[in-house]
Amino acid sequence: MLHSLPVIVLFPVHLILQLCNMALWATAIICLGVIKLILPIAPLTDTFNHCLNRMLSAFGIISVWLITLSNKVELDYQIDGQLSKHNWYLMIPNHLSWLDIAILTDFAAGRIPAPKFFLKRELIWVPFIGLGAWALDMPFMQRHSRELVQRHPHLQDQDINTTRKFCEKFRQQPTTVINFVEGSRFTTEKHRHKNSPFRHLLPPKAGGIAFTLAAMGELFTNVLDVTIVYPDNSHWPMLDMLCGRLNRVVIRVKVLPVDEQIIGDYFNDEAFKHRFQAWLNMLWQDKDELIAKVGK
Repeated sequence: MLHSLPVIVLFPVHLILQLCNMALWATAIICLGVIKLILPIAPLTDTFNHCLNRMLSAFGIISVWLITLSNKVELDYQIDGQLSKHNWYLMIPNHLSWLDIAILTDFAAGRIPAPKFFLKRELIWVPFIGLGAWALDMPFMQRHSRELVQRHPHLQDQDINTTRKFCEKFRQQPTTVINFVEGSRFTTEKHRHKNSPFRHLLPPKAGGIAFTLAAMGELFTNVLDVTIVYPDNSHWPMLDMLCGRLNRVVIRVKVLPVDEQIIGDYFNDEAFKHRFQAWLNMLWQDKDELIAKVGK
């Protein structure tokens, strides 16, 4: 096992292995994505999408296998409800680290459809990640500050239009849409800057998932309320993982219904907007308490 190696050796070896895994699958995904672009024929597109999703799952599975090879880590997954590979899901996890991507991709493999992450637009320029996500039809969102939107109100529609466009693509086959509703990875500095009412979470942003539910609500089988915790490695989980110090990964999943309570016109119906925000904040309060309990 690699975890028996000294850190000075393990870190570069593990890093190189993870980068090779990412580069290998990203290259294959990008090449197939280009072929899909050149041959926009419906039956072929369906086949290409199936292959692309299998490649994404392979990336996550191998990445987590390398983690278990390099760390004495316990993967503690618990699911409250039933899951299927043939359904549509909206997953709303908290966000702690880049490590979340690999962990959630591995978790999805064999349980639910391959995940589609809502990503920051800046990531499109990251080698392998940007073009790989493009080939997988993952939406890139432009985050604007509240002050900028107030000065330029038309910017508010950009992410909504992006969401609308990709929701139409997601209708074509069972999909897990993953939206990190905090909008960013949790850090103590961000937590303080945003004056978060939660101890272990940033405030959730309701608009994006409300619109996704409005656009695809009749397709979504469930909302997956996912809580990720690295109990012994809360400050630098990615670095600790590469150094062989990751001890435990906790995932708790609640399978929630999709009903009229969470489907409505968020941007024009003030009563629904307040109900939806209250629903999401209640989920976040329960998630905050769960993180505190698991982290003890």
